[in-house]
Amino acid sequence: MQFSSRMDRFGDEIFGALNEKKLELEAQGKKIYNFSIGTPDFETAPHIKQALIDAAKDQDSWKYSLRDTPELLGAVCSYYKKRFDVDLEPDMICSCYGSQEGIGHIGLVLCDEGDTVILPTPCYPVFIAGMKMAGAEPYYYPMVKENGFLPDVSSIPEEVAKKAKLMIVSLPSNPTGSVGTREVYDEIIAFAKKYDILIIHDNAYSDIIFDGAVGGSFLGIPGAMDIGVEFFSLSKSFNLTGARISFLIGRKDVVAAFRKLRSQIDFGMFLPLQKAAVAALTGPTDMVKEQCAKYQERRDALCGGLRRIGWDVPDSHGSMFVWAPIPASYTSSMQFCLDLIEKTGVICTPGISFGPLGEGYVRFALVLPPEKIAEAIEAVRTSGLV
Repeated sequence: MQFSSRMDRFGDEIFGALNEKKLELEAQGKKIYNFSIGTPDFETAPHIKQALIDAAKDQDSWKYSLRDTPELLGAVCSYYKKRFDVDLEPDMICSCYGSQEGIGHIGLVLCDEGDTVILPTPCYPVFIAGMKMAGAEPYYYPMVKENGFLPDVSSIPEEVAKKAKLMIVSLPSNPTGSVGTREVYDEIIAFAKKYDILIIHDNAYSDIIFDGAVGGSFLGIPGAMDIGVEFFSLSKSFNLTGARISFLIGRKDVVAAFRKLRSQIDFGMFLPLQKAAVAALTGPTDMVKEQCAKYQERRDALCGGLRRIGWDVPDSHGSMFVWAPIPASYTSSMQFCLDLIEKTGVICTPGISFGPLGEGYVRFALVLPPEKIAEAIEAVRTSGLV
């Protein structure tokens, strides 16, 4: 079988490989501390579960939905107004099966072969994979320690900006944990307007920001709605990762084109999932704030604990991730991850998986409680790796 040359654009999927290693070591009886995949371990709220259960009892719910229901679109509009003070209309919203799927496909809507796109590095792998799937050519703007792991549009050459079609921004950042400022967003919007570039903002972690800061929506910044769209996810805020409920929100022409593509490959989100989403968006949100405080406790336990044993890991400012420089005795993040798994049972993700400037770091997901984090840190300490 001669497979499509398109598949040569992609490397191996790292999270699947790490999971295979985890299963292998568990079969050997080794204790594992899995910090690799960012899936919340907190309980999904009962009212969300019940909404899905009740809808699933209705036989009509098992038919093709064919569209986002008016109830769901209204719930998104209401939530954005209440949470972010952003006014939306229903035709500015289209659901997708998780932001990963949405970002993976949006390049097919916006790009032709050879188009230039501007991507962060390091970044979540689907930013790269989705654009490569569309045949676009990425230019990577650096997210580096010296600039607080924030975008600096002044570093993007004018010849790149003039031919670029879109730019992806992700703040709070996965994997670096950096949090955007109003000044950064204003600079990005001015840059996009000057060069007629569409901004795609990944807003998966607006409810996980630490040290008293409050997350918002990119679309709430003046001018953003003219040049941008945003992926908004229920996965992390409401512990719905497996349900895959996200939305593309913003400029009507972009949303309409995205909806047209989805109509060719999908028959609409399962109606019980839509009901669960409505329950999340219209129900109580106290648990969202409580979870943010718990994530901060985990960040403090992990970063502070690693610093105490001699590993200088800075505090994350947001997201459910910690971006840790590898020990000075290593030059390969992959080799360090493999040694860490073998000697300690601690699984994290090598930075090389997150693009050209990811090497030299590893990513930890804050998916274990503080007492388990303390155990993992002790295992690292006794291993002598740091």
